[in-house]
Amino acid sequence: MFKGQFVLTISCPDKTGIVSKVSSFLAQKNCLINEASHHADTEQGMFFMRNEISNLNMPEALFREEFVKIAKEFDMDWTLTSRAKKKRVIIMVSKQDHCLHDLLYRWKSGEMDYEIPCVISNHPDLKELVEWHGIPYVHIPVTPDNKPHAFSEVVNWVNHYQADTIVLARYMQIIPPDLCQKYPGQIINIHHSFLPSFIGAKPYHQAFDRGVKLIGATCHYVTEDLDAGPIIEQEVRRVSHSESAEQMVMLGKDVEKSALARGLKFHLEDRVLLSGNKTIVFA
Repeated sequence: MFKGQFVLTISCPDKTGIVSKVSSFLAQKNCLINEASHHADTEQGMFFMRNEISNLNMPEALFREEFVKIAKEFDMDWTLTSRAKKKRVIIMVSKQDHCLHDLLYRWKSGEMDYEIPCVISNHPDLKELVEWHGIPYVHIPVTPDNKPHAFSEVVNWVNHYQADTIVLARYMQIIPPDLCQKYPGQIINIHHSFLPSFIGAKPYHQAFDRGVKLIGATCHYVTEDLDAGPIIEQEVRRVSHSESAEQMVMLGKDVEKSALARGLKFHLEDRVLLSGNKTIVFA
């Protein structure tokens, strides 16, 4: 039996009766609905729902078996996840440490409830910081010649630790297409730009050259298309002509940390539903 909190997420073609049917099913099982969100995408004809539920007095397997009947009726893509089970997050980083510091602090303080089985880096620079927190540090150098082998090692560690999510916390390597295909909706990146503007390298310098008045950062899922995956969260900060490109880089670090932390939090709480190359975020 299980009585803790669970999250039920649903994506399906929009039609009459979905909310009623799901709510009635949960009521019949004496479930409490602690939080309910839904959204109808009229252009795509799709419906999205997220329910936080508790007080389930039946085996999880039986709940799934009985809910399948509703899922088939409405052609649902659905998940049921336990809030009690911590997600396992592997962080990947290169040399810049501001996002890593922030995620480690939020983990250590309990502000965000997840496990970090290891940190993977293509450089040895942050080994001492990570191991001080009692977390294994895996150094996998990446060169043009060894890239396929290096990322096969990454896959081995992800499988070894049975990670739920991979976070690129300023990991400055392009993820190979086969890895993107292997973990769809599981690799999260923080890009130091308000996408889709200024993709690629040195976006703050690109922004400076354009004389922008807002700089930003984008937390998004990684796909085969560089910096073009579904966006989870964004953050901006106002700047002026008085800031240099280097000052924009410094200001941008705070923006990056905020956007990544919120985006990861939404993901870990199953608040993000994919809809093609967009997301529905029940924040």
